[in-house]
Amino acid sequence: MPTNFKGSTEEVESLNAFICLMRASDSLNSRLNTFLGSSNLSVSQFGILECLYHLGPICQKEISTKILKSTANITTVIDNLEKRGLVKRVRQKDDRRYILIHLTDKGKGKIQEIFPEHMSQIMKEMSILNNTEKKTLQKLCKYLGKQTR
Repeated sequence: MPTNFKGSTEEVESLNAFICLMRASDSLNSRLNTFLGSSNLSVSQFGILECLYHLGPICQKEISTKILKSTANITTVIDNLEKRGLVKRVRQKDDRRYILIHLTDKGKGKIQEIFPEHMSQIMKEMSILNNTEKKTLQKLCKYLGKQTR
């Protein structure tokens, strides 16, 4: 649905593109996140487990950068994952200020259990696009994401 905003052609096209991008993102996330909820994980919890599974142990700051969440939010999410026995904090011996977050065996089992279905859902959602369109979408999103003013 286009905007009713009455501005210049460039303003209207920019606003319409923005609205379409946000609606598509919200719609896609809503469908994908339904599955995560049934797995008893929040989006942030899943993001942390997936990040640790694919990258190995890393510090909280790096996790927040990878999953695009604030470090304050990440601390709470990691606290909750730690209480459930899915991750553990390991203080480094040579610099006790530096703490790495590790997947536990239980956490590894949880992500190995749910990631294939999550990937299957992503494949299903993205199947509407051919490979050229997927690459174009990636390129456009990178342009928008790296834009600085």
